[in-house]
Amino acid sequence: MAEPVCAAPDPDAWHQSVVMSPLLMAARSTYVKAVRGALAAAGLDDLPPRGPFVLGAVANHGSTLADAVAGLDITKQAASQLVDTLVMRGYLERAPDPDDRRRVTVTLTERGRAAAEQTREAIAGVDAALTVRVGADAVATLRAGLGALVELGADAHLAS
Repeated sequence: MAEPVCAAPDPDAWHQSVVMSPLLMAARSTYVKAVRGALAAAGLDDLPPRGPFVLGAVANHGSTLADAVAGLDITKQAASQLVDTLVMRGYLERAPDPDDRRRVTVTLTERGRAAAEQTREAIAGVDAALTVRVGADAVATLRAGLGALVELGADAHLAS
């Protein structure tokens, strides 16, 4: 089957008249629904809303508490409560950092690794379906655009 090619935007397509921010929220919802469905199917449906993000961060980026909650834009207290919930529900283990007692490390339990894998697979499924629908070049362009939007937000944050 030939790779889909994104033609010039259709000015009559439903999404052309929608403001960008609701489109972004709805697009995020596509991922959330896929992740929640995959977790529920695996019997891992007790994760708090930001739990999959934290598990993914621990799986991919490191094991300190700060690493796990970086990018969530929540208070330290809320981050600590979120991690407490993940520990109590058996997704994470928390321990003092052996090199710096002021820091706390978090590691995935077997349950946490299973949830992180289900999350990763669900996201990959959405990404694959999107690639089939619009093509790899359009997905790469979308990633570039979203990256630029994130950078604009960071620039605006630094300027204020």
